[in-house]
Amino acid sequence: MPGFADSFWSTDYAAGLGVLFGKLQQGVVENRQVLTIARMRAEAEEVYGLRLGDIPPAVDRIQNGFARDDGASVRKAYDGVRTEMEDASRIHRKIAQNIRDLVVNPFSRWCDAHEARIQDCQDELQARIKTHDRQLELVKKLRNNYFNKSRLLEDLEEENKLAFQDPESSPKAGSNIPAIKVDNKEADREPEDEPEPEPYEIGDETYQPEQVKKILAHMLNTIKMGETKVPILGTYHNTSAGSDIVEYLQKNMDTSSVSYAERIGQDLVTHGFLRLVGNVGNTFANSSKLFYQWRPKVFQMAGVPEKKATLGRTFSMGAGAGAGGSLSGTDASVDSPMIGTVNEYLEKWNVLGTAYPNETPGDRMRREAREADERYKAGVRKLDELRCELEEAIFDHLRFLERCELDRLQAIKTVILDFSGTISNVIPSLQATVDKLMLYQETVQPLGDLRYLLENYRTGSFIPKVVTYENYYNRVEEETFGVDLEARARADKKRVPIIVTTLLTYLDHHYPDLEGDEARRSVWLIDVPLHRVHKLRAKVNNGKTFSPALLQEFDIPTVASLLKLYLRELPDSLVSSHVYEIIRSIYQTSANEGGDDARRVPVLQQTLSQLRLTNIATLDACMNHFPRLIDLTSADEAYVVALATTLAPCVLRPRIETSLTMEEKHAYRLVRDLLAHKDAIFTELKRMSSLAHSSSIGGGSNGGSGGRRTSAGLGAGAGAGAGAGAGGSGALASALSAASPPRLSSGAAGSEYHQPHHLQHGVTLEDKPMDD
Repeated sequence: MPGFADSFWSTDYAAGLGVLFGKLQQGVVENRQVLTIARMRAEAEEVYGLRLGDIPPAVDRIQNGFARDDGASVRKAYDGVRTEMEDASRIHRKIAQNIRDLVVNPFSRWCDAHEARIQDCQDELQARIKTHDRQLELVKKLRNNYFNKSRLLEDLEEENKLAFQDPESSPKAGSNIPAIKVDNKEADREPEDEPEPEPYEIGDETYQPEQVKKILAHMLNTIKMGETKVPILGTYHNTSAGSDIVEYLQKNMDTSSVSYAERIGQDLVTHGFLRLVGNVGNTFANSSKLFYQWRPKVFQMAGVPEKKATLGRTFSMGAGAGAGGSLSGTDASVDSPMIGTVNEYLEKWNVLGTAYPNETPGDRMRREAREADERYKAGVRKLDELRCELEEAIFDHLRFLERCELDRLQAIKTVILDFSGTISNVIPSLQATVDKLMLYQETVQPLGDLRYLLENYRTGSFIPKVVTYENYYNRVEEETFGVDLEARARADKKRVPIIVTTLLTYLDHHYPDLEGDEARRSVWLIDVPLHRVHKLRAKVNNGKTFSPALLQEFDIPTVASLLKLYLRELPDSLVSSHVYEIIRSIYQTSANEGGDDARRVPVLQQTLSQLRLTNIATLDACMNHFPRLIDLTSADEAYVVALATTLAPCVLRPRIETSLTMEEKHAYRLVRDLLAHKDAIFTELKRMSSLAHSSSIGGGSNGGSGGRRTSAGLGAGAGAGAGAGAGGSGALASALSAASPPRLSSGAAGSEYHQPHHLQHGVTLEDKPMDD
């Protein structure tokens, strides 16, 4: 029977714990009800005793009665009845006192302490969950910011590649250009027609010059224009805000989005129709704070009179000035050499005191993307630490709360026993009532009630949901746990992730260090504290290969638990949840037909052939390990059942866990079949992939016409597999064929461990490189 630690989990942690604490608070109320019964019974006994004690004084106050006659027999009977009233009063008050001393007071103190323990656990876990959720929201914001910065940087780099390419051929400075001499007769001829002007590419459209003239004329007459004052440089005329230009483009040029309108604006800047004023660079953006000046050639093309600037604060060297130059306030002055000198001076002058005064827009965007990436990485690392600490705290609290609930049920059983004892010790005539109370006490079964709570209110097993760092360029070099299995294998350039092969090889080498078969078998069944597993996880969760020497700091069960945790933290189970329904139907049909292995195993082979190549190779590596361990230690049926139960959630999980799937045993049955029919299943997979490989070679280098190469290199069944590419399913055959049968022997004095044949020769299935 699963305990609290594997029964009240949910994706957001709070839902599962909410169900548990709801039941625990119900138990607190039940404690109060039992306590109220005992307290009110004590009060009733006290009142009853006091009322009985009031009888003798009341009858004594009556004059001229039995007090006048001392020797009559009636007087003796009266005195006996009166004395019995006094004794009964004393007895009932004693019962009340015993109930208070033996039941009410101690149980009341225990109830208060129990309620405080439950509340403290709930408050602490709620605080941790809130901290985790806040960090999760922060990571989402950091991720969005990082992706936005990376997208802008990518767009800028693409624009730079397209806009600033060097000409393929151009005359070098100082080169001798041959002169062409023309006779007078040739000079007298009429000049040839000038070539037609090239069309303009604006946005996704191509416009002829006449169309551009009309568009520019309409823009100049429609878009709001004004003056923009720039410190030191003076006033720029004929300027429009970026937001006004975008608004015009959306209304008149049917732009589908703001980003597309910004593209058109950037093309206007590139063609020399607009330029950015007051800022460095020529980037167009939808902003009311960025202003763009219409170039003089726009007015010339459109035939719209240009607003001339009066003499301003801008100094320039006129085109026809003498040595001393001249002052001019025209727009052409802004393009003069002196303005270029002033701009260079201003670029070197760090007016705002920023840390990057000479930074170009491209460098700034690269720096911001890099900083956003670092903040996102740091946020993910902190979130992972908080998640691990939260799960450790939940595990510890769930085990503690399970003991508390069991203690509560046993306490109620004890209270009923003590309550009946307080009555039976004083009033033997109430024996019938006491016997019934003893019967009620015996019917209380704390373990049965605990099992009832788990069977009816459990919300889910422990399947951690890891929030991983998502690189904008889909690289996975930063993390190991929680990363997709195939992505991790591709990053390692192996068929099987290095962490799996390293852990299995380490365990193979260190089984002989354990004393006895019982210790070797228990490696996979020991419940290792989660904080120890997380400590080892933190040392290897960096996306890099680690030395086996690092594992020597921890005991063997912790290393085995790390592998189980790695498989549990995968985004999808080793046998994908996409085939869970197929697995379910296989075992339901098999149960209806009597459980014939000969029929079930071929269907399992076909189903497993639909998995990705990495999943199949990793599953094969694991299933090579456990049968060796079972044979090595001569494990009995009970151990195989316990091992399969432990490995079941690591191998197969449903996509969404429900109350129905929590009671299903299909994952357990699959593991049992993989352990029992490992050779038959994986040999057939190798044979199927070899046939597919041969078919692909015969049909051509790109595969047969009837097939399609999947991400795993295997088709869904024989039909799809027959058309797989040469680099897909054929690679599975070579990968599976690399594993030799295990070599195990038993000595006279007991089982002796021998390394597998492929480990002795330093060649493993997992060491084969991954095909690109």
